[in-house]
Amino acid sequence: MSENPKHALPSYLDPKHLGPWGIYLEQVERVTPYLGKLAKWVETLKRPKRALIVDVPVELDDGTIAHFEGYRVQHNTSRGPGKGGVRFHQDVTLSEVMALSAWMSVKSAAVNLPFGGAKGGVRIDPHNYSRAELERITRRYTSEIGVIIGPNKDIPAPDVNTNAQTMAWMMDTYSMNEGATATGVVTGKPISLGGSLGRVEATGRGVFVVGCEAARDAGITIEGARVVIQGFGNVGGTAARLFHDAGAKVIAVLDHTGGVHNAGGLEIPSLQAYAQEHDGVAGAPHADAICAADFWALETELLIPAALEGQINEDNAGSIRAKVVIEGANGPTTPEADDILTSKGTVIVPDVLANAGGVTVSYFEWVQDFSSFFWTEAEINHRLEAIMWAAYASVAQVAREHKVSLRTAAFITACTRILEAREVRGLYP
Repeated sequence: MSENPKHALPSYLDPKHLGPWGIYLEQVERVTPYLGKLAKWVETLKRPKRALIVDVPVELDDGTIAHFEGYRVQHNTSRGPGKGGVRFHQDVTLSEVMALSAWMSVKSAAVNLPFGGAKGGVRIDPHNYSRAELERITRRYTSEIGVIIGPNKDIPAPDVNTNAQTMAWMMDTYSMNEGATATGVVTGKPISLGGSLGRVEATGRGVFVVGCEAARDAGITIEGARVVIQGFGNVGGTAARLFHDAGAKVIAVLDHTGGVHNAGGLEIPSLQAYAQEHDGVAGAPHADAICAADFWALETELLIPAALEGQINEDNAGSIRAKVVIEGANGPTTPEADDILTSKGTVIVPDVLANAGGVTVSYFEWVQDFSSFFWTEAEINHRLEAIMWAAYASVAQVAREHKVSLRTAAFITACTRILEAREVRGLYP
């Protein structure tokens, strides 16, 4: 007999259809044996503290009314206010936002920032709407989630298809509703509104910093090393430029328009200029076109997935010939793929460590907004590198002690910090 749809579990609770949230839960299961006496609190990690689903009704330019579904999830706030981006994407789901909020909890704790984890999203393809419509959607969404965000409660930031302008609209909307300017309610703002220098390149710079450390531990010299990058936006593009400037050979790039390959190394500054003009890398001169299957199978020292989650999976993991994978994206490797790569001896620098540069400079921006005292870009980059170095060293040490992967070590480090805070705070009431 077929299942009665009336009694089917919601997708975010059904173990067979957990999506990204299921990936996160499996990661927690894998780390639980290493938590010792703190394991009694592990259910804390498996449940979001708060999940808000909102209707976002907006009048479009043609006078019609459209409704969009929005989310804001606060996974954990034991160590500080929630922190995490807002994405506008047609495939946004509650499972995805829950998982991303949880990974933000782990990420903040892994680099020892005083934040918890949160995430938000609106299910919309922003390319189909005018700037004026996107402003109205952003403002209405901000008003709907305004009851749970704030400089000391939950601080949104840019993510997929959102940017500094989106954050400016969010900050202004929140401020108008509060009756006072509150620059610290979001990060990733324009510099003129209290944004931080170095924020745009922060995630890619963090990928580069920990990538160099992981390469050194793997016996790889950066100068002359081959690098393959999926995604060529702020994260992938910045990492590509920094590796290129350090003497590495970026031999292939794959984005939403297609892939390009040059065994002798791509000229990254020229490729970035081309991609900006043509909205992607496909067709770039001085490079051969490459399909996705051949891209993933390239022999390389470093592979950087810097697009969306789930890109390295059981279908392509077996063909990957990279020595080190540095996760610039959130959740780009499924647990099945993780096992396949690990069995082949591939080192994986997990997303919660590798791409934490963005939230680190968001922390700097938040601190600068509170003090109304701003740092130079050189100071920010120096502080960022120091935090990323320390975080990598700490995680690598845990990996050596327990003889586990860097991902498991990052989760041991982060989950221990989160649950220690939970235990010492106790339960109220």
